[in-house]
Amino acid sequence: MNQLTHHLLDGPGPLLLVPDAVLLPEGPADGHAVVVGDGSFLAVGPAGALMRTHPHLDPVRLHGHLLMPGFVDAHHHLTQSFGSALAFGEPSEIFRRLWVPLEGALDEESAYVAAKLAALEALRGGFTTVADAGTRAGVDVDVVASAARDAGIRCVLGLVCNDADDENPAVLDSAEKHILRYDGDPLVHPSLAVSVPEAATEDTLRRTARLAAESGAVVQIHVNEHLAGVERSLVRHGLRPLEHLHAIGALGPQLLAAHATLLTPRELTLLADTGTAVSYNPVASAWKGNAVAPATAMAERGIRFGLGTDGTRGDGFRLTEAAEFAQRLAYGLATGDSSCGAGWTWLEHATRGGADAVGLGGRTGTIAAGLAADFLLVDVTNPELALSWDLPWELVRRGNRDQITAVFVAGRLRLWRGGPVGWDGPALVRQAAALSRAAVGRAAVTRVHPTSTTARERSTSR
Repeated sequence: MNQLTHHLLDGPGPLLLVPDAVLLPEGPADGHAVVVGDGSFLAVGPAGALMRTHPHLDPVRLHGHLLMPGFVDAHHHLTQSFGSALAFGEPSEIFRRLWVPLEGALDEESAYVAAKLAALEALRGGFTTVADAGTRAGVDVDVVASAARDAGIRCVLGLVCNDADDENPAVLDSAEKHILRYDGDPLVHPSLAVSVPEAATEDTLRRTARLAAESGAVVQIHVNEHLAGVERSLVRHGLRPLEHLHAIGALGPQLLAAHATLLTPRELTLLADTGTAVSYNPVASAWKGNAVAPATAMAERGIRFGLGTDGTRGDGFRLTEAAEFAQRLAYGLATGDSSCGAGWTWLEHATRGGADAVGLGGRTGTIAAGLAADFLLVDVTNPELALSWDLPWELVRRGNRDQITAVFVAGRLRLWRGGPVGWDGPALVRQAAALSRAAVGRAAVTRVHPTSTTARERSTSR
């Protein structure tokens, strides 16, 4: 029996990995194995068969481990990591008072460190792919791309295409160059982004949709997230934001609608009919007081959606639990639905469904031959998972990031027992702590809710 160390998993050649089980789309498969090489799964199947067909490979026994797809974060803001702890208890449209000034205060060094810090947290939480919805920092977007590459995470990288206020007159030219710039990049996949529909002209909304569709990319737009935004759209267009996007021809499989918390039955039909994808962000709903997107209804209607953190916390297992829990509180209790999609729904949309939503369904999200080897090794011998009766639901309800032994992206070991492989994670955290204080100090951040210490002092002084 080989003792599992990261050296066994960090070699240059193909690996034959033999865990206790492999999480396939149809469920956990005992006695299965995978062959990993050239960044992809070369083979997936019964362990005995793979050992016979690959006699030159020494099997790496992964006793007590489940091999499962890496999580896909369908909505992130990598350069906002310095302010994540400022977002607690804040009311609607926090981006105006926190994110715009904070990102505006970042220089090239701090933007890189903020993005790499977010990527490290994501890897620690089991995410192998993140969709970045575009930075407002005044730096070349390649700074974010470099941070993702250096951390070792797959990134769908958004370029902000706002032009309603003449922020970028050559926005379409920039969009075309962005897509070409990352064409063929092994880890960075180009995407376009518009902050909210009202931030871009109708012409830009239509043309970015067309460009993305032609190039196989996605356009990320925050849609129907806040009541104030819905009301502004009704006043301006006589239509809700999603209805407005449909009216101008911007809905379709190329659109990734972030949040979509305030949807009418008609808008659900528009999503289903057009093949538009959604990022369901349950932790963001709880932290910011938004409504909860009707994700169980989306699943029933066949609407494409993934799960996103919105930069709240990079923990895939806690995200899936929040996805199920939010549905139970917002919809299940009122209707007597004791399942609310159960575990399999949320694991599916946190992996394969998320990859499809961000435009990478043909590349990652599933343990299958020919797809990128983006996967996790999860220890299932701990008290939370060892007594298993329904592993998918147990992963949702009882999984934790401290149960993740290893994270692989593109066939390479990127994280081992919570620490990055090949670079100094603690040093990055120390650098980020220093840079974040300076950046927040420069930014004109306005918070509504007091810190917990201040609030406690106020309550005790009464």
